Amino acid sequence: MHKNRFFRLAVIFLVSLAFVACGATTNTQNLPIPTASPPANNAATTNSETVQKVVALTPLTADIIYQLDRTKIVGVSGSKIISNDSRFKGITTVSGEQTPPNLEKIVALKPDFVVGAAGFHDKTMERLQQLGIKTLLTQVKSWKALEELTVNLARSLDADPEPLLKRYQTFLADIPNRNYSTLILVSRQPILSPNQTSWAGDFLQQFKLKNLAAQLQGTSPLRGYVTLSPEKILQANPEIILLVDTGDQILEKFKSDSFWNQLQAVKNNRVYIFDYYGLVNPGSIDSIEKACSQLKQILETKT
Repeated sequence: MHKNRFFRLAVIFLVSLAFVACGATTNTQNLPIPTASPPANNAATTNSETVQKVVALTPLTADIIYQLDRTKIVGVSGSKIISNDSRFKGITTVSGEQTPPNLEKIVALKPDFVVGAAGFHDKTMERLQQLGIKTLLTQVKSWKALEELTVNLARSLDADPEPLLKRYQTFLADIPNRNYSTLILVSRQPILSPNQTSWAGDFLQQFKLKNLAAQLQGTSPLRGYVTLSPEKILQANPEIILLVDTGDQILEKFKSDSFWNQLQAVKNNRVYIFDYYGLVNPGSIDSIEKACSQLKQILETKT
């Protein structure tokens, strides 16, 4: 079942252009990789008035909105990230873990602003726009996009984005100057790695690491990610490998591959497991912070 995980995700992407993961789970076989779709933070607005009631259809936007002005969020997605967060208890859930938003539930909340993910919530947003409800489609595949989204949401809420923007900058403070050659591996069959047009690729750039897949282009339908062969990985021979926890013992499976023990990262014990959220999908502000802290600790470790 896990073997075909990303092939199924590719089909899902091509059919629905799914972009944002609906929630955290220990079994990540159904978690889509954030992909390149329409320009970040496209907004379709009906007016410039300050909004009062907001529905957030992704965990990240719910988190940002809550921290900007917790009094205005009236609806959220049914993701595990949200359901496990006590801050959102009592707030109406308008979608399931892996199901589209319920338009009737959203409308019943009488929101004047709904925030969703580009490529995943487009049809819902079109319907809401027809009803005269202000909408915002988001895409976060870079640090700059995260900051722009925060400013955009703050403007709509008439809130101050500076505290959050300053917090983001603390995540990137005091980064050790280590220009290690690095590969992020998000799956084994096929072997996928993010290039520079993804959140994960930009993440490495923020930490001044040399992403060996940065300039690569591939045939993967998951844009922003390239398919690598064992031969290509051996040729690149990264100093550091970041493995994304897929819930299916991905490290043990890589260890069974003949090429694995030939890599300098493996020989030098420089293979590290990361959570899906924070590194591959922003997920939440806390997820981003945890990924940044983990990577700082790795870079502080002397070889």
